[in-house]
Amino acid sequence: MSQDIKKLIDELKELDHKNLYGDDFFHTWDKSQEELQAIWKVADILRAMREENISPKIFDSGLGISLFRDNSTRTRFSFASACNLLGLEVQDFEEGKSQVAHGETVKETANMISFMADVVGIRDDMYIGKGYQYMKDFSEYVQEGYDDGVLEQRPTLVNLQCDIDHPTQAMADMLHVIHEFGGMENLKGKKVAMTWAYSPSYGKPLSVPQGISGLFTRLGMDVVLAHPEGYEIMPEVEEIARKNAKEYGGSFTVTNDMKEAFQDADIVYPKSWAPFAAMEERTKLYGEGDQAGIDELEQRLLKQNAEHKDWAATEEMMELTKDGKALYLHCLPADITGVSTEEGEVDGSVFDRYRVPLYKEASYKPYIIAAMIFLQKIENPEAKLTELLEKANKRLDK
Repeated sequence: MSQDIKKLIDELKELDHKNLYGDDFFHTWDKSQEELQAIWKVADILRAMREENISPKIFDSGLGISLFRDNSTRTRFSFASACNLLGLEVQDFEEGKSQVAHGETVKETANMISFMADVVGIRDDMYIGKGYQYMKDFSEYVQEGYDDGVLEQRPTLVNLQCDIDHPTQAMADMLHVIHEFGGMENLKGKKVAMTWAYSPSYGKPLSVPQGISGLFTRLGMDVVLAHPEGYEIMPEVEEIARKNAKEYGGSFTVTNDMKEAFQDADIVYPKSWAPFAAMEERTKLYGEGDQAGIDELEQRLLKQNAEHKDWAATEEMMELTKDGKALYLHCLPADITGVSTEEGEVDGSVFDRYRVPLYKEASYKPYIIAAMIFLQKIENPEAKLTELLEKANKRLDK
């Protein structure tokens, strides 16, 4: 097995990933093709090392700051797992228990929590035009603190989901796909159905369909974005997907027909999201403190969702896919018909059939996040990985 790790390290040496060092990770489309490949490569290396009981710790001390402005299970624990794997202790920053409630500014918060921090993971996905901006501001403020000598080191940032992209999810999904199809070389021309699906709740972020559209088109895949009329994503992300398709030899199309998207698809990703226009309206109402308007919008959107209950990953829909056996993806938790809700995104029988692959899909996220941190903090990752492999310090003394 160690020979396999050495081979992966040799392959990493062939990739140009130097610009990841000392940088933040905001969107997949901000990174080069080889930088993305390097992250997948390091994720595989770190996973293989853990399977061989080899410690990949690169930190002797330090903090990973976990800043979640929305609820999370998988991403929160994936970030904590990634930091711990590399030797960092995780500290959750809870705004409700901080001086933010007393008017502390983002600039002050960014510096006060970063004195001994090496990485900050932020999730801020609920308000269009706000989440990514918050992350950018935070990044600029810690850079300013470092330049002014306030901070001894500049913590790097990882976008754990914003209003625009969910890069750790999309990267983990793609690594799962790479393994399921036996390598990146086998993905060109594969049809991916990224479709809206019915949910009895409202206000789900657009970052997953946008992240998938922005990343899967980088691998020469034929991505079909499907949704009912009125459930459009951000137009600038659609444009990114179209440019990617043109550059990397795939395609990107939009349809209002779920069956068209599922027909002969190799991969399906049925997931609910709120309309872009509605999320813009929601952000405005929250900014104005208009609770009555928010309540009215919620009821209007729930009624709109209910008009499209046929948009679901049913057994009949799955039969339309390639040989009736498309790979089913979901970021979880899914709204499962007859299980977690009366009617939802996916039939209980479909979800049960794909439960193990879905859990495997989720299992890649801690390693993706760890790989991002590793490449952002280590200037010569090949040498460091080789050193760790040669030392072979046991993670667990069994």
